[in-house]
Amino acid sequence: MPLDPFFADRLKRQKKYMIAQALDILKQRLGWPWFMRPSEEGAVKTAPPAEKARAHETATRERVVQRPQPSRRRAEHRAIALSWDREEQRKVGTPAPTVHTVEHVVPVAGYPSVRVRVYYPTAEGLPDSAVPACVTFFGGAFRIGGIDFPTTDAASRRRAAEAGVAMIAADYALAPEHKYPTAVVQGHAVLEWVVAHAATLRIDPARIALAGMSAGGNIAAAVALMNRDRRALPVRLQLLEVPVVDLTGRHIDFGASRALGIPSLLMARELASVARTYLPHRRMAREPYASPIRAESLEGMPPAVILTAQYDPLRGDGTAYAAALREAGVEASAVQYLGATHDTVIFTGVLAVARRWHADVVSALRSLHD
Repeated sequence: MPLDPFFADRLKRQKKYMIAQALDILKQRLGWPWFMRPSEEGAVKTAPPAEKARAHETATRERVVQRPQPSRRRAEHRAIALSWDREEQRKVGTPAPTVHTVEHVVPVAGYPSVRVRVYYPTAEGLPDSAVPACVTFFGGAFRIGGIDFPTTDAASRRRAAEAGVAMIAADYALAPEHKYPTAVVQGHAVLEWVVAHAATLRIDPARIALAGMSAGGNIAAAVALMNRDRRALPVRLQLLEVPVVDLTGRHIDFGASRALGIPSLLMARELASVARTYLPHRRMAREPYASPIRAESLEGMPPAVILTAQYDPLRGDGTAYAAALREAGVEASAVQYLGATHDTVIFTGVLAVARRWHADVVSALRSLHD
């Protein structure tokens, strides 16, 4: 199916961005002329004042949870990403309902504590009786994003309200300040904490799901695997949206990017940079908690619902993971949305396919009530 017309203009901008990034890397490797060489300090000075203020806000928030400071340039990039996300939610997202939320800080032995936000199904406070819960991990290539990003926050609110579940969003530590396996260990600690505090949280510990998008899908699947290997707490579902489950790149489908007119070399460079940022060493990509599909066995994993997009190179990861789960005797379904791209789900305000995607996620979450 052809790419949805909505994405045509966005595709042009994405191509320009990827080409500019590739040229920047090339210039850095070959050497810049002295008069073109950027400096970290100079890059920071060229940022708009509003974005520098947001960078300071982001850095301050990270100090509260005692995480190492990102470089000034990286903090600024994250602040710009937050600003962009805010505009996306305003222009193409769906307004989020008011629901009751509470925040907690979960200690993690040997790693930074992780902030979690619990979204309850209604605005009236804690539910009268225990409700199902879903521990969810945001996307962002392991290096940007967070539970305060407006599209992430809005999705959690809508899913909690419409599915009748408590969405528990984990604000895991970002790479490269905290590389693998930090996010996975934090995620597993959050799962254990939810079960241990289920009565206080008004959560039913027998009806818990793990969910994640893109890099968050990797973390969710890895947490499910770690849980199986360690304590086997009762996880009812893995809900994975456009997940990356193999950081070796073995299952990347470059046919999707070629169909968009993006050269495979550019896409490969972009995807390789994600793994390089997240992993301490590239050989770790073969470890199962980095690439869950590479586990010796997936037997005993929770049932999975996997959603992929036609024009996304990660569609191969999702398809292969579903097949591997089925081969291991695990119930798994995989759905591919035609004409859609990697980030389709955030466009619920303007795209029918995004609304269908959201409805299917809500339907999967409602299965926790069964």
